[in-house]
Amino acid sequence: MLQIILYNLDIALDAIRQNAMRSFLTSLGIIFGVASVIAMLAIGRGAQEEVLSQMKLLGTNNVIIEPVVQQVEGEVSNASSLAEEQQKYSPGLTLSDMQSIKEQIPQVDNVSPEIIYETSFIRGGRLRSGKLVGVNDHYFGINNFEIAEGNVFKDVQLTNADPVCVIGSGVKTRFFAGEDPVGQKIKAGNTWLTVIGVLKEREMSTENIQNLGIRNYNLDIYVPVTTALLRYKNRAMVTGQEIQQAAAERNNNNNNNGNSSAGSGNNYHQIDKMIVQVTDTRYSVPIAEIARKMLQRRHNTVIDFEVIVPELLLQQERRTQEIFNIVLSSIASISLIVGGIGIMNIMLASVVERYREIGVRRAVGAHERDIQLQFLTEALAISISGGIVGIILGIAFSYLIELTAGVATIVTLSSIFISFGVAMAIGVIFGFFPAQRAAEQDPVHALRHE
Repeated sequence: MLQIILYNLDIALDAIRQNAMRSFLTSLGIIFGVASVIAMLAIGRGAQEEVLSQMKLLGTNNVIIEPVVQQVEGEVSNASSLAEEQQKYSPGLTLSDMQSIKEQIPQVDNVSPEIIYETSFIRGGRLRSGKLVGVNDHYFGINNFEIAEGNVFKDVQLTNADPVCVIGSGVKTRFFAGEDPVGQKIKAGNTWLTVIGVLKEREMSTENIQNLGIRNYNLDIYVPVTTALLRYKNRAMVTGQEIQQAAAERNNNNNNNGNSSAGSGNNYHQIDKMIVQVTDTRYSVPIAEIARKMLQRRHNTVIDFEVIVPELLLQQERRTQEIFNIVLSSIASISLIVGGIGIMNIMLASVVERYREIGVRRAVGAHERDIQLQFLTEALAISISGGIVGIILGIAFSYLIELTAGVATIVTLSSIFISFGVAMAIGVIFGFFPAQRAAEQDPVHALRHE
């Protein structure tokens, strides 16, 4: 059997060599079809990895709760009264809310706040603006941060509101180049902080930062949440100066006539973000709903917060990417079908041209199966050679797309095997009918044809 296959393969290759240009043009559909499928699957795989990286940044089993500083619009006097009513009935998002969620909702593993201050960092004559972030000791584990040097906050440092900090890798690069920052001091705002740890660099693309609305964590300085509230600002506490300022603003508003926009409300929320880590992703949605209802009761039905489930957002994005990839791959597969039609067309023409060859082979004892196998092998050889060239071209296309368009592409072995297998199937399917027609030729008629 092997000898028969090799013999037919030799005949097929000889026929392809005799009509090299025609065979090449016939295989173009297969070449570009395979190349397109590989490139599209590479783009899809790259998009999938991008979604997984986004999921890792946001946390696969986190629920995010953010405050909403409501906008009011209309008569200035009405806007002022609305703002006063909101201040009166809602305390805003507070550490007390966070503690209640931790204690009262089952399947909650850890909870961490974020209190963000825009400030400036100073050390060694260098100044740079940046974000100071107040967090607790669970924050780094919830967000999958790794410590490169030193340690995270200890309980005693949180209890005593010590002036200590953990810095991002970007802060180390800019302020402690060539030095060991652990144990040294950096000034954030008006407070000198002692560095106790450095975070491992976290790779984040500009696209991720924009799409997910996250910060560049490498450029932040992290302090205990108690330190942030005690040594910087606690928005839950109203000072005499703020009362006087609010009164002055209200008097100014009362002196204005006509309609105008009231502008944005004051940020009265104690914390800027609450991250709730659940024990399993299947609990994310129900816990998010329970947390929403709990906070609504605690805030006296004022909806001044937003509950976000990253898992749902990323599932929607993944589903969109899958549909997009299916559509693109289907369009690319049309080239393979067109290539198969081209193979069938050229093989039918080849059968007509080679009636005499068929008659000679049948006259010397070849069976219908032998003739069928000969032409089927020729069609398969064209599709396989086109598939091999298409694989090389598809890999080249993938890297070219990544370099020129900035789209992440990942070529996998499975995509190569799938596209190559489809190319072989196209050769068999579209080569079967011409091979069958050649096998059914009457030997006497075939010899007399010429």
